[in-house]
Amino acid sequence: MTKISHHRLACIVFAIIMALFGIYHLIKAENMKGTVPTWIPGGIIWVYITGIGFILASVAILINKQAKLACYLLAAMLLVFIFTIHVPNLSKGDEQAKQMAMLLMLKDVGLTMAAVLVGYNSDRPDDEPNE
Repeated sequence: MTKISHHRLACIVFAIIMALFGIYHLIKAENMKGTVPTWIPGGIIWVYITGIGFILASVAILINKQAKLACYLLAAMLLVFIFTIHVPNLSKGDEQAKQMAMLLMLKDVGLTMAAVLVGYNSDRPDDEPNE
């Protein structure tokens, strides 16, 4: 049986999580359309585009083709979410809504950094020994 490096395992888990985010965006688009800022034209189409982006990034990571580009584009997309959705929501609504906005923003900051790290290390050989 072939050993898988810790690095490759982390990439696979990250890709699966991103794929699940993408599938959720496609299946539950109607529920998520309210997260698209009203000043951005298109509404629900952005939820579908986002879902497709998550899925394409996860495929690139899983097959390790153009993974660096896919991860950096994924990180850029997540940064757009942080600055257009989460930061404005930090000052809207009651305390519970503000707390949720902060948690969602922190989640996306973490995912952004994970995407950058996976992309940065995407050209690392998968057969490096684990220590």
